[in-house]
Amino acid sequence: MKNFKDATWKQYVSQAIEIIQEDDIKFVRLQFTDINGMLKNLAVSYRNIESVFENGQSFDGSSITGYRSVEESDMVLYPDPSTFAVLPWRSKEKASCRLLCDIYTPQNKRYDADPRYILERAIEKAQQAGYKFFCAPELEFFIVKESENGGLPTPIDLSGYFDFHPGDLTDELRREIADTAEAFDIDIEISHHEGALGQNEIDFKYGEALETADRAITLKMCGKVVAARAGYLTTYMPKPFQGINGSGMHTHQSLWSLDETTNLFYDEKDQEHGCFSELARNFIGGQLAHGRKMCAVLNSWPNSFKRLVPGYEAPVYIAWAHKNRSPLIRVPNFGGRKSAARCEIRCPDGAGNPYLQFAVLIATGLDGIKNKTDPGDPVEINVYHMSYEERKERGIVSLPESLKEALDEFETSPLMKETLGETAFENFLKEKRREWDAYRLQVSEWEVSRYIKRL
Repeated sequence: MKNFKDATWKQYVSQAIEIIQEDDIKFVRLQFTDINGMLKNLAVSYRNIESVFENGQSFDGSSITGYRSVEESDMVLYPDPSTFAVLPWRSKEKASCRLLCDIYTPQNKRYDADPRYILERAIEKAQQAGYKFFCAPELEFFIVKESENGGLPTPIDLSGYFDFHPGDLTDELRREIADTAEAFDIDIEISHHEGALGQNEIDFKYGEALETADRAITLKMCGKVVAARAGYLTTYMPKPFQGINGSGMHTHQSLWSLDETTNLFYDEKDQEHGCFSELARNFIGGQLAHGRKMCAVLNSWPNSFKRLVPGYEAPVYIAWAHKNRSPLIRVPNFGGRKSAARCEIRCPDGAGNPYLQFAVLIATGLDGIKNKTDPGDPVEINVYHMSYEERKERGIVSLPESLKEALDEFETSPLMKETLGETAFENFLKEKRREWDAYRLQVSEWEVSRYIKRL
């Protein structure tokens, strides 16, 4: 639980107010996410910011997806001053800033279904067990141009994986997104064109889970703003185009000692497993065991499951490996470097809520450690090429094939309910089943063209 009166908090508040005054900022944007991970935003006058830091800002929670009902709609935003940043795309004359917020009830208690709080609770459980969870997402996205005649958007380039063309528009936009993210103190490490037309990836530095989730939300905002200002659209939709790769959010994970000096996924004595510790293998075992149960959070839209199909570099089967990229979890070659020992889970996508996604990753990994869950032997042959009988013999099952199937699995999981809390668990199910119902009522162009004359 945060202490809003400690010296560090007061220092952050003082620094934020000082910059607001020096930069003549008239309005401060208070930001948070709904249960889907959609960024929400309201602006308050600079004149009220000291009061907002002290007393919070009231808002109508019943209008936010996955929050409260009309009968108990009053909620309060408390800005986290450590997330203060001046918006780099605003002119000096119209300077603005943002603060990410925590959600409270009118009784001045943390709202238990606030996605940020859900992640904080998972982090606290890890710390109670003696661990700090570090992670880094690889955010893939498409930059598209909208059709002038009302048709579907199309990719803005014809490039492929790692392609470079002098003066390339996509390269310039990626650079601008990266520069914009750096203004929010996000340390960008890699930026490149991905495999599909119009598809890109930007990765930032490994960090503690809450900070990483904040940065993921911020980087997505930067991507959308930069593209919009250039007349284009950045989308984190997992599968916007048929027949090409979709966009994922492969997430690298490791557990560290509480003082952050020791990577607990590394064990020099365990040469048999390439110095990858037993604790790390149990962590993977937990995520494999709960893979189907947590899939609805990691892949939370009907469209997410259009990406999770064989043949497009997305994981489908619940297994782990070292070199092989076809299973759900991969252990990258860390070359004996203690700090680099990690595992990469490959099914999450950037359309979801990173606070919830990281929370379930922590919870399932900790459950594996607690129960000493054996992940089995690594599967180093391409799982896509195995027959059903071969997969069955190895005990390899698949991820859910639809959001409906994923929600049915999620609903039966005590661990998912415990991790999200009862309110968020029920709200998530209700919202996502509503989304599934809306999806399954649609009649696609493919169905019409395939069946209308045949039947």
